[in-house]
Amino acid sequence: MLTNRESLLREWRLLRRPGRLAALITAALLVLVFGLVYAFGNHASCQGVCPTDPTGPDGAPVSDQFYFVHRDLGENGSITVRMASMTGTITYPPPHHDQLVPGLTPWAKAGIIVKDGVRQGSSYAALMLTGSHGVRMQYDYRHDIAGSAGGASAQSPRWLRLTRSGSTITGYESADGGRWTKVGEALLPGLPATVQVGLFAASPGDLTLRPVGLGGATEEVRFAQATGRFDNISLDGAAAGGGWSKDAVGEMNKTDWEKLHNPSGAVEEGGTIAVSGTGDIGPVGGTGGAVSVERLLAGLPFALLVVLVTAARFGCAGSRREPGPGAPPDRAEAAARAVVFGVLTFVTGLAAMAVVIPVGTAVLSGNGVSVLDVSPLTAVRVVAGTAAALALAGVLAVALGALLRRAWLAAAVAVTVVAVPYAVTAFPLLPDGVSQWLLRVTPAAGFAVQQTLVAYPQVVGHYAPSAGYFPLPWWAGFGVLCTCAAAVLALALRRRPRHGEPDGRAARQADWR
Repeated sequence: MLTNRESLLREWRLLRRPGRLAALITAALLVLVFGLVYAFGNHASCQGVCPTDPTGPDGAPVSDQFYFVHRDLGENGSITVRMASMTGTITYPPPHHDQLVPGLTPWAKAGIIVKDGVRQGSSYAALMLTGSHGVRMQYDYRHDIAGSAGGASAQSPRWLRLTRSGSTITGYESADGGRWTKVGEALLPGLPATVQVGLFAASPGDLTLRPVGLGGATEEVRFAQATGRFDNISLDGAAAGGGWSKDAVGEMNKTDWEKLHNPSGAVEEGGTIAVSGTGDIGPVGGTGGAVSVERLLAGLPFALLVVLVTAARFGCAGSRREPGPGAPPDRAEAAARAVVFGVLTFVTGLAAMAVVIPVGTAVLSGNGVSVLDVSPLTAVRVVAGTAAALALAGVLAVALGALLRRAWLAAAVAVTVVAVPYAVTAFPLLPDGVSQWLLRVTPAAGFAVQQTLVAYPQVVGHYAPSAGYFPLPWWAGFGVLCTCAAAVLALALRRRPRHGEPDGRAARQADWR
């Protein structure tokens, strides 16, 4: 066998030596202390009850803000429109915030929608034209279906149609109003007998990235508004004798730009309805003003540094260059050493994560700070997965110590390939492409296991490591770390003693006696 009970006990005794076990406990305390300091130090800044995002049909926070021109629609019916044009305005970057420039953000949207009332967060299905992504059908905030590319103009209008049959909404598009192409179909369970159908417009803010550091970027969101112009409006199944109602879903016309320039709303003229609106309809990008649970792991970079240095020294303990039994470990003992260190690091790390995440979340909530909800399985993944990533990083450093047999060199390599990429990518220091590359090819990729934020393609956002987004899925990043640790450990186990170097097992057995 590669390891046995005797080897494990021997390495456990070696790990218990003064300083090593204390270092692992210190690493766990760093996670705990930094996380709780962050939680206790954060309080809601608003007076009274802080506003929160509306919740969608699945209970998750959503964005639901747009201008809506609508009428009642029964259980079976349709709406057909010709979209003559889609235009927009965006504020200039600083210092000219009071000036507007024509333009559309990539996910500005205007079109037709079927919605369960005008309450924010209610179920809906919409067919729309977007600023840069052509025709899309979106429903219940998270679902997005692509239609044809391109925009709309007086020379090249777009025809849009939504049909309702019970709980099923189907979207179609056409270039001429005669030949129709199906875009998609949505099933909206629980849709009432009477819903609202009509025209809408919305535009999320324009995302501008400001260069900082060595090529990094910070976010700046500028006000934007979209306007859709509709004619040839046809309704089937609408309530007889009813007229159009006009409502802002969510808060609107509160900004200086809307008050001074173009208020969001609708204007009817000569059979054409122009609808202008701001906001967005979709999942909440980023944290939506809430705090993600991984923010409670502020002490992890410091704990990682302690673990890596301790592991590197432990891995080469026994070398004549390091204090210890006087010889490098043999294969069985090197493997036992990696197992013992990895297990103990996982246990101490798990204890820290299992305390700081739930306790920190409760403290933040008690301070009035909104915390991004995660499922129980995601919470388990963050707690156990982060502890496992920390343990695997320690195993990697132990293997480097056994392979290189110089503590300072092994520690330097481990810190360079694990701690440095993890730390520098957490800040907007390097270009996003460089940060993403580092978190794809280095063992630091394994800490993607802590990410709870979701990147939605249909939501404007700065999906970069400095904003909390790893480039790989958590399981792929964790796989990179596992592969690196296994590869270095395999090299360490295959390494033979250099000429004149004593055999590790014999030297240590003599030392233990």
